[in-house]
Amino acid sequence: MNDAKSYPGGKRFEKEIGIPYTLEIMKDINHFIWDIFQQYNQSDRKQVEVATVFIRQYDGAEAITYGEQVNVSALFLQGYQGNLKWEYTSILHHELTHVFQWDGEGKAPVGLVEGVADYMKLVSNYNQKGFASRGMGERWDQGYDFTARFLEYCEELRSGFVAALNKKMRHNFSENFFVELMGKPVAQLWLEYKAKYGNIK
Repeated sequence: MNDAKSYPGGKRFEKEIGIPYTLEIMKDINHFIWDIFQQYNQSDRKQVEVATVFIRQYDGAEAITYGEQVNVSALFLQGYQGNLKWEYTSILHHELTHVFQWDGEGKAPVGLVEGVADYMKLVSNYNQKGFASRGMGERWDQGYDFTARFLEYCEELRSGFVAALNKKMRHNFSENFFVELMGKPVAQLWLEYKAKYGNIK
């Protein structure tokens, strides 16, 4: 829903993106997320009644998700330089992941939660220019693209790792999940990841 139709960003949304495109890609992105999480049965998924996307006039982050509601900033849309439809699609991959992912009922590190959301952008090839390269970062739970790259590394070591980790985080979180899934503490995995890519910052 476009609640910013009278503002420049809302008008740009109508012209370059639109509600029909949003509805189309939401369906595609939802199924993509379920596939990555290997949630092929309804019982495996978070019970979401209706995921909604609003274009709103506010200053701050490009998009914010509360529960099942994604809010995209009309101010961001107004000022974005480049292919707006592509960037918007990238944003929705991240934000809709927040709608459907498990977070240990709030116990998982914020950096990991954001990293899983950015991982969806990465594996869908909607990672923007400037996205962290492999090996970058100071901590495994630094968040966003840094953690996404670490999750990519873990996925390469064990196919289905991200799906398995998400499943374990349905009701709780423990760093021991990494030991259970990978056979090593997360701190050791991080050191090995950093070493593989030359310990870059």
